[in-house]
Amino acid sequence: MSDRTYIDQACEQFRALLEEQLQRTEKMEAGSAPKDFASMDKITIGIIGGDGIGPIIMEQAERLLRKVMSDEIASGRIVLKKIEGLTIENRTALGKAVPDDVLAAIKSCDVLLKGPTTTPKGGTLESANVTLRRELDLYANVRPVQVPEEGIDWIFYRENTEGEYVLGSRGVEIPGKLSMDFKVTTEPGTRRIAKAAFDYAAANGKTSVTIVTKANIMKKTDGNFTRICHEVAADYPQIEADDWYIDIMTANLVNKDIRSNFQVFVLPNLYGDIITDEAAEIQGGVGTAGSANMGDRYAMFEAIHGSAPRMIEDGLGGYANPSSIFKAAEMMIRHIGFTDKADKLAAVLEECCEREKKVVVTGFPDGATCREFADYVMEKL
Repeated sequence: MSDRTYIDQACEQFRALLEEQLQRTEKMEAGSAPKDFASMDKITIGIIGGDGIGPIIMEQAERLLRKVMSDEIASGRIVLKKIEGLTIENRTALGKAVPDDVLAAIKSCDVLLKGPTTTPKGGTLESANVTLRRELDLYANVRPVQVPEEGIDWIFYRENTEGEYVLGSRGVEIPGKLSMDFKVTTEPGTRRIAKAAFDYAAANGKTSVTIVTKANIMKKTDGNFTRICHEVAADYPQIEADDWYIDIMTANLVNKDIRSNFQVFVLPNLYGDIITDEAAEIQGGVGTAGSANMGDRYAMFEAIHGSAPRMIEDGLGGYANPSSIFKAAEMMIRHIGFTDKADKLAAVLEECCEREKKVVVTGFPDGATCREFADYVMEKL
């Protein structure tokens, strides 16, 4: 095939992508009302095992949920629904990031607690997480990080449905010569994540929101992200909005002289994905940090780490740390309105993970197993 033919095909593909993204933008502009959990007689929680260490840590997370929410489960107010089929084997066999029957089961739930899923390198199979964030319109990825003894109390609002991820498996290529992927920033998509960050800051007594981009280089996408965030900031005069570039911000997080000054961050998708892993490592490792994916209709809660295939290959899956998924469960319980139960679980997790530390998971046989750590937490409850 000639280079000209590849170019013609790429132009047609790009036109189709532009039209699709404009339709998505128009749908966002129409908006939707947030779900009111307090008024619901029944809340269905989907339980998804995932891949690798996912089913191992999710088994303990389900045990934890059944203990914390025992009264509500017994009364029928809370229903736990196991969802099968979101595995790399099933997704690869069907050639779908999220098979149709699995997606239908997921959409029958109100919130999800999900184990990590594997995404193949290369090829065209999209990340299951990217697909779910798009299909459920989970536009805000919220990741808290706390190290009280160092004055660190951060919360990251990462835009979750755009950037490099929304079209990450649909780039163009002239084989042997060049390849191009696409980055997408929309006005309504940026405005709603900025509003979510500033709303959180206003509701929780925070005084600053830090906007993180690379707007000096990515002038259209990141430039507009910065502009829109500052337009939203104008509605919150009591909150300072400051700007940092992503490269220096990665350095700021390990700079002990200034890092405790930061409070709330808002940033595009890729930067948020990378920097929150760095932040979690400062907290004690990616195994310690939970993650919320929020939308108006649905919400999905998960560990921020991956499926750890090397642990499985080395026979160490049973030593996986469930702290991250336990934190995600606490965030989910809080999201659906059971604040007292979430506060109690948060206090126990802080005691077990940061203060008492009688049972420590290292990821190796010299430490506790996943189940032993879960037993430790549940005894404290």
